[in-house]
Amino acid sequence: MGSFDRHVHSDEPDHPDRPDAAADRPRPPRETEVPPAERLGLPNLTRAAAYESLYAKAQAQDAPFRERLAREEREKSAGSPESLTDSTGKPAPPIDTPERDPEAPRTYWTEVPRFFAAWQGHTDTWPRFLSHKIEGQLKQSDSRDRSSEVHTGADVATAIERIPRAEPRISENFTRTVDNSTRHAWVGGFEFRLKGTDRIRQKVTEKLAAQPDRAPEEVVREIPDAIRYTCCLKAKDYTQGVAEMKRGLERCGYEMYYSENHWSNPEYKGINSRWVTAEGQRFEVQFHTAESFHAKHEVTHKAYERLRDPATSDRERLELRGFQREVSSWIPIPPTATSTPDYKKEDC
Repeated sequence: MGSFDRHVHSDEPDHPDRPDAAADRPRPPRETEVPPAERLGLPNLTRAAAYESLYAKAQAQDAPFRERLAREEREKSAGSPESLTDSTGKPAPPIDTPERDPEAPRTYWTEVPRFFAAWQGHTDTWPRFLSHKIEGQLKQSDSRDRSSEVHTGADVATAIERIPRAEPRISENFTRTVDNSTRHAWVGGFEFRLKGTDRIRQKVTEKLAAQPDRAPEEVVREIPDAIRYTCCLKAKDYTQGVAEMKRGLERCGYEMYYSENHWSNPEYKGINSRWVTAEGQRFEVQFHTAESFHAKHEVTHKAYERLRDPATSDRERLELRGFQREVSSWIPIPPTATSTPDYKKEDC
């Protein structure tokens, strides 16, 4: 869930204007298409381990400053202001001089190490306990028991098996639409396009417990994000690119029944849309820039999970929302992105 370097290259060529132009010449791989963990040099780490590694790097960046500050305090106390030196013996800069060039612009990418350090500080203050997870499992088990009066686990499992069968064709159409875009577009987080089976089963079980007369197949098809995708666009191409992607998906025979613009939201940036196939299978498409995708996927994801957890206290929720606002405040808003209207089909 970070990066110390800005992964935006101004000399990167834009996507060809003609869809067939890409076949005429080889296209260099875009850095944003590389899996986040590999891009960060952490291909074998879990999300938690990546957090720890990035936090350690952020701490290492601040270490020289903290050391000089401690030496100055000691010298003030001793009344012998000696010249400060760094580890090589050379004179160190004044204590009030930041490590980073003060003239260099601060961007989302320059703040990422600070975001990870802040999150590590939050988790140190608010450790997670297993009690609420156990309680949630008991509730889930109870819901499953009540729903089994009408539907067996085999019914639900059979219905869930249809999702991976429907996904390949949708994925093919989605990725082709992205590749054919005349804007600079790429697919983000494609490896997470399928929601976990356990989470789907939990949602279906809860729905059937509340509405036992419904068929499991119908409930499964109506889960909006069992299949989900992310289309990323350069900021300058964002608004036009979103409109072009929508037209492309409609040409594939898909219908958008819901869209919400979050670019004015202080805690989350992007556009979330929901679609349905002719067979009734629903799926989600999110539209992001490089910064908004990184923030959502790499930085604030765990904060979002804690906010969804009913066991999270009100006091922690305030801190979590403050963290999300701080991260989102550094995400550049693409030109006219806030003007894209929301949409909701009446009968959905």
